[in-house]
Amino acid sequence: MFEVFDTVSASGNVSAAEYMLLLGTALCLGLAVAWTFTRKTPHSKGFAVMLALLPAVAATIVLMVSGSLGASVAVAGTFSLVRFRSAPGTAREIGALLMSMTAGLACGMGWPLLAALFTLTLCLVYTVLMRTPFGDPGREELKKVLNVTVPEDLAYADLFDEVFREFTTEARMTQVKTTNLGSLNRLTYHVTLRRAGEEKTFIDALRCRNGNLEISLAERSGEEDRL
Repeated sequence: MFEVFDTVSASGNVSAAEYMLLLGTALCLGLAVAWTFTRKTPHSKGFAVMLALLPAVAATIVLMVSGSLGASVAVAGTFSLVRFRSAPGTAREIGALLMSMTAGLACGMGWPLLAALFTLTLCLVYTVLMRTPFGDPGREELKKVLNVTVPEDLAYADLFDEVFREFTTEARMTQVKTTNLGSLNRLTYHVTLRRAGEEKTFIDALRCRNGNLEISLAERSGEEDRL
């Protein structure tokens, strides 16, 4: 019915020309996915390169096991052992990897046009959603990481509650760490400021309560849902 979805080869054998067609398609789609998911977002060079190469790897795995999708997934699963040596990925990174793997599997099964349609459609949808308020939890520039140093003998449980109510809409303690040989405590909070441009006033109010010790306020960079 849809001729664009016909496989490159109906048999289990793939010629050199057909393999190069599938491999080239997979590489092009991998580059498209890598460009879409790494553009204007923090990432490592290694992640971008492997994202571009993953569809070609997946396609070749499928071809090596004669087009059996079940067997290819079993073979590819052995590479998941590397996962235990890497840091947890963000939702964006995991989605990009799954998208690259899907494009590669489609190419390996002999469906290059289907793989291209899938990749281009999802890249377009991803770009549109990222440029719209869809799923936006709020203004990212107001989300900060606050580090406050207090004396070791100071009761800090509700020390800053009044300041937080005045200057923030959210304040959540995430870490308590001793420093200076245990004579000081460093408190870490995730806060969301009520208004932009009040950082200095906010810090001055905190200084009046922590004995004028060190305070830092930084952006919450790279914070995404992790899977």
